[in-house]
Amino acid sequence: MNGTQFLASQPWVERLGWTLLHFLWQGIVIAALHAVAPRWLARASGPNTRYVLACAALAAMMAAPVFTWSLMRPSDPALVSTHFADRVPFAASTTAAPVILADTVFRARSAQFLPWVVAAWLAGAIVFWIRLMAGCIVAARVRSKQVRPAPPEWQQTLNRLKARLGVARPVRLLISALVQTPAVVGWLKPVVLVPIGALAGLPSEQVEALLIHELAHIRRNDYLVNILQSVAEALLFYHPAVWWVSGYIRAEREMCCDNVAVSLTGDVFAYASALAELEASRPAHLHAAIAANGGSLTERIGRLLGQSRPVSRTLPGPGVIVSAVLLVATAYAVSGQSTDSPRFDVASIKLDTSAPPRHIVRPLPGGLHAENASVRMLMQNAFALQSFKISGGPEWVNSDGYNIEAKAQGSVNRNQVFLMLRSLLDDRFKLKAHRETKELPVYALTAAKSGLKLEPPKEGGCVTPDPNAPGPPPSVPCGRVIITIDKTGLGMHGSKVPIAELTGTLSTVMGSAVIDKTGFTGEFDFRLDFAADQSVAGLTGPLGPAVSGAESPDPAGPPSIFNALQEQLGLRLESTKGPVRS
Repeated sequence: MNGTQFLASQPWVERLGWTLLHFLWQGIVIAALHAVAPRWLARASGPNTRYVLACAALAAMMAAPVFTWSLMRPSDPALVSTHFADRVPFAASTTAAPVILADTVFRARSAQFLPWVVAAWLAGAIVFWIRLMAGCIVAARVRSKQVRPAPPEWQQTLNRLKARLGVARPVRLLISALVQTPAVVGWLKPVVLVPIGALAGLPSEQVEALLIHELAHIRRNDYLVNILQSVAEALLFYHPAVWWVSGYIRAEREMCCDNVAVSLTGDVFAYASALAELEASRPAHLHAAIAANGGSLTERIGRLLGQSRPVSRTLPGPGVIVSAVLLVATAYAVSGQSTDSPRFDVASIKLDTSAPPRHIVRPLPGGLHAENASVRMLMQNAFALQSFKISGGPEWVNSDGYNIEAKAQGSVNRNQVFLMLRSLLDDRFKLKAHRETKELPVYALTAAKSGLKLEPPKEGGCVTPDPNAPGPPPSVPCGRVIITIDKTGLGMHGSKVPIAELTGTLSTVMGSAVIDKTGFTGEFDFRLDFAADQSVAGLTGPLGPAVSGAESPDPAGPPSIFNALQEQLGLRLESTKGPVRS
């Protein structure tokens, strides 16, 4: 199983994929609001106000995916209400028509491209997280390698300026051979690094102004904010609006600290001269770790000397706008792809009146074989639904059986066969369906008072199934529950089974939704033997396969499923009511 196949099998991938895609338009909306907000404030907006607005915009960008994720519940089988047209006569064979259930087919197609979206995002996020960690490691080395304490008189000057600014934390002043301009490294225990020669090569009033600038970063907790910015960039790296807002924050942060330095020294020209003596940018390898970083030095000097602020700073650049538009167009093209359903090349459907339906449906490498299968059973297979999640339709949907032989071009896997079956149901049975939520009887699966009795999985006890492989699944597939029927009763067994798979199978067996309340998160091996009585309505009820012995179970035979779960697995089923989501 390759990486995308593994992702496709995970229930959270679809939810995460749509969250990432939805952020494409959400990020643009937030960036657009941020672009016009300073213009609304006009003359009243200074660097501090613009900085707060930019931080709020970036925080909103981080919150948007979390909010979207919380609104998108995990994908699970839907409750479908059905409507059928009057029965129509069936020809000996037919070519299937395109499916009308566009939403259903779209979700099926989304399952094909969303794993690639998530895989690309994971790869990019890992790269940027490595970049962030490397920046932090480099910053830690910079504060300890090739440094020496500043002369005592300059440490005293720093302490005096620190008191004027109200900085309570201890701050060390170090001379470094690795930095080109003064910089702050650290949040709880910050140090101010100055390049070699800066203390002796610049007039004392200019050095003091530069130190005030760095102390302003410490007072404002800019180091921490910059780390949080880098986290946002690592998680939302694929959206250019995030980079634009984050760069805006860094530029405004420098101007805020410039204002503090000028207000305390009172000499704009001396401070601007000090900036002009320094390098125009900081080392790139410290970008992710140093607080005071960003902004054009030329622009900062120009602003201090009274020059107008360039318009390019208040609106996104053309490159950002073009990139954002391309992102949205790409998302639209991916999500708006053709909804033509895959279909069988030829399909023969015949009404079987020889006996009550036996509900045999077998996907084959080249198509589908159904023997005396009811339409409800066909729907259960096509949409991966339990019977109780299908409501509506005339009585013949349950009572009549059909023999179906359908062929597809080439070799197709199980998922493709069931997509083709959806198309066949729409074309030949005129199926119309919609999703809804109903309050239905449900069971809560909890741990018994005696405790769970779930065995840890044994190595080599199962085979991981490949969803894209043709043919039937392995006899003992990992992570799946197998139901068995024999003369003594019913059984279930599985290897490396998650609790969600067990609850899903129990829902089918019980004929009612089963909700996991155990809190168990691991995998386990199990075997469960129980009686074929009326409690397992999904298998013995009027819509089940009519398991023999349901009416009069042997008193000496296996226990009911309720007792079997408690005695054999340490689990309990408690009857309650709850919403079954579409």
